[in-house]
Amino acid sequence: MDGFKMLSQFWHVLRRHRRERMEIRRVANSNRNTLLATRLEVANTGELRRKGLLGRTRLAAGDGLWIVPCESVHTFFMRFPIDLIYLDRDHQVRKLRHEVVPWRMSACLSAHSVLELPPGSIRDSKTEVGDRLIFSEGPITTDCPAADVHKEDPLV
Repeated sequence: MDGFKMLSQFWHVLRRHRRERMEIRRVANSNRNTLLATRLEVANTGELRRKGLLGRTRLAAGDGLWIVPCESVHTFFMRFPIDLIYLDRDHQVRKLRHEVVPWRMSACLSAHSVLELPPGSIRDSKTEVGDRLIFSEGPITTDCPAADVHKEDPLV
């Protein structure tokens, strides 16, 4: 019976880890009333931050990765360009990088986190330095305006 109990505990930890890994949020620009991502994965553990987007072939429109905490990223071994939005602890935009191609590095020492988004996301959302972003739980299942993103999350 002890072996069964150990196996049961192992599966419980594994399921919890998968839930943490699959945490999904959405993010909107409150200044411009635009959506940046409807399926934003959160990389808030060392393992998830190190992996980032490595191994993926692309980011679909509406997808993204929020790396918390993070001041710098690289695109070594990546297969596609990405937009980067550096945020401070209050989710205010500190720095923007458009369409960063593979094999580059980028940093913002005043940042607390970074959003990695499909290329063109910054341009399409009209996001600018100084804008404030709002994070909400769960993916958007229907087309809804950014104004519907109203529930702010505490910092991760």
